[in-house]
Order: sequence, then structure tokens, then C-alpha cells
Amino acid sequence: MGFLDSLKAKIGPARDKVSDLAQQHGDKIEQGLDKAARTVDEKTKGKYSDKIGTGTDKAKGALGKLAHKDDGTPPQAPPPPPAS
Repeated sequence: MGFLDSLKAKIGPARDKVSDLAQQHGDKIEQGLDKAARTVDEKTKGKYSDKIGTGTDKAKGALGKLAHKDDGTPPQAPPPPPAS
């Protein structure tokens, strides 16, 4: 067994644990990300708003990937309601 194989074997359970936590507390984590982004934006007086927004969106995307144990694709959106 090579170094990378043993490393992957050790990281697997940790990834599962992080995935479970992301599923259970995803909404709280997103709220924390939003709060942190607002605070940083206020401290920088809006100078880096676009970069802060981009970073927050990427962090939320990574959180979404962690929360799904399947192949990493985001869940499908529900179909729109039928027109009446």
C-alpha cells in the first residue's frame, strides 16, 4: 500500500464525519458565512463587496458538495408546478 493509499484510507472517515455535520448544520453554517461576509464588508467599507460575495458563494457551493454524499453533483431542483 502506497503513501497516497494510506492517506486516502485515513481521510475517508473524516470526510464522512464532515459530510454528516454539513448535512445536519448546513443552515447554521450558511448563516455564519453570511454574518462573517457582512462583518468583513462593513469593516472594509464595501471596498471588496464583489470579492466577498464571490468567496461566500464559493464557500456555500463547497458546503453543498460536502453535504451530499453521492457523486458531488448538486440536487435537482423540483419541477415547476403545472400551469392552470
